[in-house]
Amino acid sequence: MKVSLLAYTPEPEKIIAAAAKLCYSGSTIDGLLGGLTPEKTESFIEMLSEIGHESPIEHVSFTFGIEGVSRAFLAQITRHRIASYSVQSQRYVRKDQFEYILPPEVEKTPGAREEFIRAMEEAQKSYDRIADLLKERHRETFLAQGLSEKEAARKAEKQAIEDARFVLPNACDTKMVVTMNARSLHNFFRHRCCGRAQWEIRAVADEMLRLVSEAAPTLFAHAGPPCLFGQCPEGRMSCGKMTEMREHYRKLKGQTI
Repeated sequence: MKVSLLAYTPEPEKIIAAAAKLCYSGSTIDGLLGGLTPEKTESFIEMLSEIGHESPIEHVSFTFGIEGVSRAFLAQITRHRIASYSVQSQRYVRKDQFEYILPPEVEKTPGAREEFIRAMEEAQKSYDRIADLLKERHRETFLAQGLSEKEAARKAEKQAIEDARFVLPNACDTKMVVTMNARSLHNFFRHRCCGRAQWEIRAVADEMLRLVSEAAPTLFAHAGPPCLFGQCPEGRMSCGKMTEMREHYRKLKGQTI
């Protein structure tokens, strides 16, 4: 797994403070950024957090590159709908010798790892066979329609892998570019940094949180699972590790308190 922070709104905390300033003062648009010292900017951000006024933080966004994750992860992250996703297509990119994600519990269980790898190898073989058979049939059809050999092969390849991909497993790797505004990120971290979240998306969420905390520490000072700043909302389903969770996320975000 690799997560990169590709880009984000310049001076994100200052932009949010300016938006908040407009809400609570008679400032003109031209004067919004004026007088916003680092201290005043931090004060505005903290005030928004205290009173739960979240709409101003929607004005800044963060763009991530994520790779080395599974298609199972893709199914989970796209449930966060207030975001933008660009994902490597299995329709247009042939998966020759596809990489796959090996779950830690499978890896450390005798016999399970070998069975898992065998399943991945069989999936690759089936994918290759189906793609080759479909490609040949489609190539002949396109040639019969008068296409050149080169054009027929190109179109046949694309059409073949479009259907062959159906045998690829959830473990098959993928990569994507994801953009979320800061409010959506806070929501994402509340759900996906929780100890009950699935291990893969939790690992990605942790790394995303670490990166944005470096870029905008005040903005994300209170980001993370709900148990960091109050009681766990999971009730009887709680992981029961509140102390460990708080220590983990303080270290992750470089906090000393």
